Amino acid sequence: MLSKARTLAYKKAMNETTEAAKTTTGIAGESREKPEGPLRPGWTTGACATAATKAALTALITGEFPDPVSIRLPRGEEPAFALAFEGLGEGYATAGIVKDAGDDPDVTHGATVIATVRPLPPGNGIRFVAGDGVGTVTKPGLPLGVGEPAINPVPRQMMTREVEALCAEHGLPADIEITVSIPGGEEIARQTWNPRLGILGGLSVLGTTGIVHPFSCAAWIHSIHRGIDVARAEGITHVLAATGSTSERTAQELYGLPEGALLDMGDFAGGLLKYLRVHPVPRLTIAGGFAKMAKLAQGALDLHSSRSQIDNSYFLSLPCTENLNPSVRNKIEQSNTALEVLEILRDEAIDIAAVVAADARETALDVLRGAPVDVDVIVTDREGNILGRAG
Repeated sequence: MLSKARTLAYKKAMNETTEAAKTTTGIAGESREKPEGPLRPGWTTGACATAATKAALTALITGEFPDPVSIRLPRGEEPAFALAFEGLGEGYATAGIVKDAGDDPDVTHGATVIATVRPLPPGNGIRFVAGDGVGTVTKPGLPLGVGEPAINPVPRQMMTREVEALCAEHGLPADIEITVSIPGGEEIARQTWNPRLGILGGLSVLGTTGIVHPFSCAAWIHSIHRGIDVARAEGITHVLAATGSTSERTAQELYGLPEGALLDMGDFAGGLLKYLRVHPVPRLTIAGGFAKMAKLAQGALDLHSSRSQIDNSYFLSLPCTENLNPSVRNKIEQSNTALEVLEILRDEAIDIAAVVAADARETALDVLRGAPVDVDVIVTDREGNILGRAG
């Protein structure tokens, strides 16, 4: 059982997070104004969950909580996190960390991310459980199976790495149950796309790098422009604009491009292409996941989930899908995500990723308006495998 002091600390965290959920503006707007000066980065829910997991498991093994607790992020950074509370009971340990999203208007800023760990019987491995305020996947098309807790693949990898390292250090089998909770998360999740995506009961535990880069359209687009300027000044003739780190890594390795050729496009395809129209580079590769590239193929130039959405009728308007039987067409119309459409059309032996790549390339060429830029597009999956190419 938790001690009285620790129980009060847990309840205090729950209450504070719930109050934060009531006052934080969601995807429709921002509750915090952009501060003056350089924007301060923050930490993802995945990084916080990983740090809480490490602290709890350390205490379960040794009886002592490390505070602060340090973890290693996917790109090698080693931040330290202060514990908001801790609890050690019979056969379990729990730790909580208040998420600091930096200067990003993130709806989960100030939320308490809690990890509770328990040993499992030998041979069970590491098991993830959705606790209070963490959602469960209820529809296909997401990177997690139906019924799985909404703890995304990279945060799972981060937690697994820390658990395996700790268990190995102490000569123990890595048979551990990890329950991640975010008190107030169900209320916060109503301000996100989770309910529409079929993630019910709370938030997703997210993050591919562990770091939240503050969202600022002007600042981000400005950095894209400066990246183009630097590449031109260095005489680089082939630049790569990617929507995320996985697609960037795949395309960089494919072409052997130097760091100076990498443009952190993110969701701002329009900001990139309009600048290249006036400041051309001989060759541009655009790389991204299927959903982002499908948006570009449909003509969207801002690929963020809150500002552009997939229209399933696009897929049904393509020549390659015109002979599909009515039941398959209906499945596509009712699909929850672009990834679900991808799987349906794969089952029909239709290379939809190549078609999306070609249409995304046409969108890019339309925006460039004849500028001397040779464009190719690469569509990748979440593991970095190439699904389709054009150009």
